[in-house]
Amino acid sequence: MNPDQADATGPTDPSAPTGWPAGFFDRADPTDDADFYGAPRFVTHIDEGAIAAVRDLYDELGVPGGRVLDLMSSWVSHLSRRPDGGLVVLGMNDAELRANPLADEVVVQDLNVDPRLPLPDASLDAATCCVSIDYLTRPVEVQREAARVLRPGGVVVLTFSNRCFPTKAVRGWLATDERGRVAIVVDYLERAGFTDVVAQLRTEGRHGDPLYAVWAHRPAPA
Repeated sequence: MNPDQADATGPTDPSAPTGWPAGFFDRADPTDDADFYGAPRFVTHIDEGAIAAVRDLYDELGVPGGRVLDLMSSWVSHLSRRPDGGLVVLGMNDAELRANPLADEVVVQDLNVDPRLPLPDASLDAATCCVSIDYLTRPVEVQREAARVLRPGGVVVLTFSNRCFPTKAVRGWLATDERGRVAIVVDYLERAGFTDVVAQLRTEGRHGDPLYAVWAHRPAPA
């Protein structure tokens, strides 16, 4: 599915975010996410090879060297060490977040209800989101907020694989292939104001989960 084309099955939905097909951000299960994520899941959602690829990328980009926000987080953030400036974990399940051994600040928030981040402007050096970007119904708003809270030069890193909870992933994500999903995430960041967006396949998944990564730095003010 091309995000810049209207849905061929019907007219553009006037309530849909500008530039996306009608129904792109619909989900098979539209019920309250707080119910779906209410019970803690102390599991990982990608295999060890993909986790190692996330960790290595964070190290390459210097993520642990500053203050970090892990969006849609859980009990593990896949960092090689505690960030020098501390780690803010934001997610849906309080028990999972409080079990995260690297976190020094916990925020329980549904970004699909309120995409605004309760953090000061230019207060972070990195923002990450691992295997969760497919669940956001307001992803560009969330990434604009990520840009706001990043310091100039700060990095946002979005990683994902081919696994998901299909009833909670947005329709547009499920309607395309893995290459299309990379294009969608690149487009999210570009619409949010990031430039020089980089996309890479970090692991091919021949013997495990593939791992895709898209990242960009907040430009310095003009």
